[in-house]
Amino acid sequence: MKLRSKIYLYSSVLFAVLLVIMNLAIYYIFSTLSVDNQLDRADAEAAKIAADMRRAGSEVSAPELLRAYVPIEGMLRLYAGDGSGPAPVTSAAEGELSTLKPVFYNEKHSEIIRVDGRSYAFISIPVIWVDGSVMNVQMTQSLESTMDTLGVLRLVLAGTTVFALLPLLLSSRVLSGLIMRPIVQMTATMREIKQSGKFRRLTLDETSKDELVEMGQTFNEMIALLESNYVKQEKFVSDASHELRTPLTVIESYASLLKRRGLAHPELFTESVEAIHSEAIRMKELTEQLLLLAKHHEHWNLSMKVIDLEELVRDSAKVFRNAYGREVTVKVKGEVKGYSDEAKLRQLLFIFLDNARKYSDDDIYVSLEASGQERLITVVDRGIGIPRDELPKIFDRFYRVDESRGRKQGGAGLGLSLAAEIAAAIGARLSMDSVEGAGTSVSITIAAGSGE
Repeated sequence: MKLRSKIYLYSSVLFAVLLVIMNLAIYYIFSTLSVDNQLDRADAEAAKIAADMRRAGSEVSAPELLRAYVPIEGMLRLYAGDGSGPAPVTSAAEGELSTLKPVFYNEKHSEIIRVDGRSYAFISIPVIWVDGSVMNVQMTQSLESTMDTLGVLRLVLAGTTVFALLPLLLSSRVLSGLIMRPIVQMTATMREIKQSGKFRRLTLDETSKDELVEMGQTFNEMIALLESNYVKQEKFVSDASHELRTPLTVIESYASLLKRRGLAHPELFTESVEAIHSEAIRMKELTEQLLLLAKHHEHWNLSMKVIDLEELVRDSAKVFRNAYGREVTVKVKGEVKGYSDEAKLRQLLFIFLDNARKYSDDDIYVSLEASGQERLITVVDRGIGIPRDELPKIFDRFYRVDESRGRKQGGAGLGLSLAAEIAAAIGARLSMDSVEGAGTSVSITIAAGSGE
């Protein structure tokens, strides 16, 4: 069953049940009040008749008293505990009441009885008769007028229920349509996206602030995110293919050169092997970076702990100095510890040191200082710098400020993107400032170690 049909069915049934219950409650309350009211009136009338008969009993015979006080639609009886008493007197239309078997009651008694399908109020009141005996003055009075009124009420409520169900069913259909409209639009939009391959948004009534509009807005935001990720994925695949194609082309070219002329020209051997080796290393690094970027942070096996930042920075500078022969000056203000993953923070530092090496020829400076509950590692170079309008894009994958310059230096545009991923994983904050032609400074901010 479709959701629209379920909403329509469930809401219709629920409203119908509530309407029936409400009408039944109205009928029950009204009928109870009406019958109780008639019973109270009959009780008061019977009490008055008993008192009048008691006062006139010494002057008028019992049968005459019964005929004088018999109700218009009912019966009046005078009955003793030993079964004696005059014959009951009934109104003209209620003769069958005289056939009822009398019962003596020691106390006042009232109830609703049914005779031949008709309802009556029965009242029995004990009185001390003129001869000193205890008699029951028993009055039976018809309630058919009240029952007729209740019958009319039943018909009115039943008719009201039937007529109320018609707009109820219509409103339930309209309600289900209103609820399902954005869902139907979403389904149609998703089918269209699937068929055309183009991302589309829902058209929303921005003046409305209900949950359906919020759901539509959330859907549009999700589509925007999917579209953005799709575009990024396409660009990533395209850029990765382009980056891998270059070293493969170089390797293929030199391998073909060796195959054609390597034996006849030994001097080409060294050049070709060096080029193939260099491009193979570059392709390996690129592949490792791509694989690391493809992993989620949870798969990086982080080990967060308090580490000695001064020792980490000085060791990293020493390794970098020995590997590339570049001078790295380290300046530390006091003993500084921080909370991070040592291996990933070292990798992050190496990325920025390597960038400084590639784009500057002067010495590289690294400073370490404490700032409240944060620790700041800053890498400064005196290189070519980055234009200010390019700074917001430098952490995008495969982005280079200068394509030809980046290619010459061997970069794939993944280093800073990887740095951003590492920083996010270890809870570090990155900031970069640069002046074109003057140099660049990069800051890594991490949390202080506990106990400092």
